Order: sequence, then C-alpha cells, then structure tokens
Amino acid sequence: MKTRQVLIVIAFLLVIGGGYGTYTYLKEKPPHWLIGLLTRTAPPPPLPEGETAPLTLPEGFVATIFARDITGARVMLRDPKGTLLVSETGVGKVVALPDVNSDGVADKTVTVLEGLRQPHGLSIICADTGNASADQDACMLYVAETGSLKSYAYDADTMKASSPTELAQFPAGDGHFTRTLLPAKDNSGLFISIGSSCNVCNEKNPLRATVQLFDFATQKLTTYATGLRNTVFMAYDPVTGALWGTDNGRDVIGEDIPPDEVNIIKQGGNYGWPVCYGANINDRDFDKNVYIQNPCNGKIAPHIELQAHSAPLGLAFIPEEGWPADMRNDLLVAYHGSWNRSVPTGYKVVRFNLDGSRKASGGPIDFVTGFLAAGAEEDAAIGRPVGLLAEPGGVVYLSDDRANAIYKIRYAGN
Repeated sequence: MKTRQVLIVIAFLLVIGGGYGTYTYLKEKPPHWLIGLLTRTAPPPPLPEGETAPLTLPEGFVATIFARDITGARVMLRDPKGTLLVSETGVGKVVALPDVNSDGVADKTVTVLEGLRQPHGLSIICADTGNASADQDACMLYVAETGSLKSYAYDADTMKASSPTELAQFPAGDGHFTRTLLPAKDNSGLFISIGSSCNVCNEKNPLRATVQLFDFATQKLTTYATGLRNTVFMAYDPVTGALWGTDNGRDVIGEDIPPDEVNIIKQGGNYGWPVCYGANINDRDFDKNVYIQNPCNGKIAPHIELQAHSAPLGLAFIPEEGWPADMRNDLLVAYHGSWNRSVPTGYKVVRFNLDGSRKASGGPIDFVTGFLAAGAEEDAAIGRPVGLLAEPGGVVYLSDDRANAIYKIRYAGN
C-alpha cells in the first residue's frame, strides 16, 4: 500500500475511534476502497501434525487433511484422470494434487500454471471423440483471472498446461476481484460470475455485478443475469438442472441486514443490487430516489436467505451414492465468515434440507464447524471455508484459504 493510503487509513481509524482493532461493528461508513483493506492479517494457528483435521462433524463423518501449504486455496476441480486441481488465487498459481496410491493424502503439489493475475475459476472440457483415451488427450483447461478468460491445452498425464489463448476480457480488480467459471450444461460455453467493484454503488461497467455467458461458437460474452453483487460460486441442482449461486450482501448497513443469499439464477433475471436486497426491500440507505412504484417490483428475491455477513462462498449438492439417505440432494454452503460484525458469524459449512419443490425445509444445519470457537475474535479462527467438491461415495473436499489446506471429509457410517 502506498504511504499516502496508509496515512489515510490511520487517520480514518482515529476519527472513528479505532474500533477496527477489535472489530467493533462499523456504524460509520468507510470509503468503499477501505472496506477491502479491512481484513485480518494475523496468521492462523498452525494445523496439528498428523492427518486428522481439527473440525467437528455430524456423527459418522471424519475429516482429514488432504493437502497442506496450498496458499490461499480456493476453487477445486477434478481433471480427467481424477487429479484434484486447485487455484491459489493470491499467489497467481494453479496446482495439481495427485493421490496416486489413494491413501487420502496428496502425494505432492505440482504447479500447473504460475504467474497468473489472481486466478480463481477453473473448468476442464474435453473433446468428445468417441474414444475415451483420446478424449483425455484433447482437454482444454479454462482459467478465469481477474481480468480475462484464458484457455490452455491440458495434459492430464504430466499435469501441465500449455498454449495459452485469451478468449475474453472483463473488468479487473477493484472490490470483488474473483471470477468463477461453470460450463454450460451442453459444454457450448462458460458461465462467468463478475462481482461488483464496490460495496454499494451504481456501476459504470455493465459487466459488473452480473453472471455472463461466454459462447465458444461466437467467442462473445452475453449478460445472463444482473443485480448479483458478488456471486462467487455456482452449481447445478441435480434434481431440476437449475443454476444456483451464492451471493454476498452489502456491508455497513447493519449487523443483521441485509441477508446473504442463495439464488436460482435465471436467464434475464435481475436480482436487485444495488437498489434492492433480501425479499425485494428497497435499500433506502443507498437509494435516495423517490418512486411512484416500488423499484423492487419484478426483481427476483433470494431462494434462501442467509444470516447477514456469513459470506457464503462454495455450494454443492450432495450426491445420492454413499451418503446418508436424509442428506441426499441436499445443499451444502460454505460460510467464509464475517469481518465487521461485533459477534462473528459464519466460519462453518452448513446443510439445507431441500423438500420436493427444492425449497429449504427449516434453517441451516451445521455440517462442518470448529473453525472459530464460540465467543472468540476472528483472529482466533483456524481457517475459513471456501470451496466445496461433493462426490459420490460420501466424500466432500473443502478448501480453506486461511489455513492453506484442503480437507477430505468422508462418511464412514454409524
């Protein structure tokens, strides 16, 4: 940070009483750029030696440390041969974590790509040649950096990527800088989430606070949905095929408002930000306009409202094979955790029981806890959940960008 910025930050903290030192809730609004700087810098406690992860799970589940020293681990992806790929966003890398002997611990960390600009979203699409072996040799790795989408020829044997091609550009950095990918169901393109540049504002760039669809045939981006402040992760509902995504609500308006969200993302849908939040409530703190009709009419309300400031990131639907019967096709959501709440919230993975109409039946059920003890400050957190990769066989992988780890959670039975 430049010296002038440092002095401005110090002066601002002195004016409001220095509450940030203990994370007293902010009642006065800092500049939008300052919000992004107010993050904890104290290192986490070290993970214990051995394979057991220090986490609390439902009866019958066990958690182990699959990989350590994965700096700022974020998005996870299986390659065609089953190797786990992970984006290390903060250090500009994509790494592979082979487990050749299938003992539940990564054998080594292989650098797939480096020197990237805040890589986050990952996707692999292989050509359908009619020959399984040939298909694995014709795979493209797609990487969403903060300002561009790139493709690479990917070799699953060597776990290396080559021949980079820039496919699209989008606004980089500022505020919410991560870009996440999800292939269209027919592999004709890629959904790309692009967060807002600010806490709350009227964006100048129309790509901000949207989900875009990149079409491989036309090589163009089109806007799929708008009004999504920061949809960091997306997934398909295995029952309905609908596109779901988490969304982080704005800050500095209240400890319990606005709710964070799980949305069903529809083509052409407007989800309200920055003018509306929650169940189509007009944000009068930001929007001072006078209306004849409610400006939130016609906006799409959240499918599930979450505790404000939980910071939902990864989401995954639980497969049927190998999982307890009462969990199958339910939804897991990773709460990254709050940064400006007097009583911290989040720092866990929760499960939502979904009924036949795919609505949440009851509130969130704790699935993975132990990241932050009750009553503790954020500095005491041993980790922050990010990405989820749920698989048949009762297994889910969880990335942690504070502990720099990947956990393997499996159902061992009662």
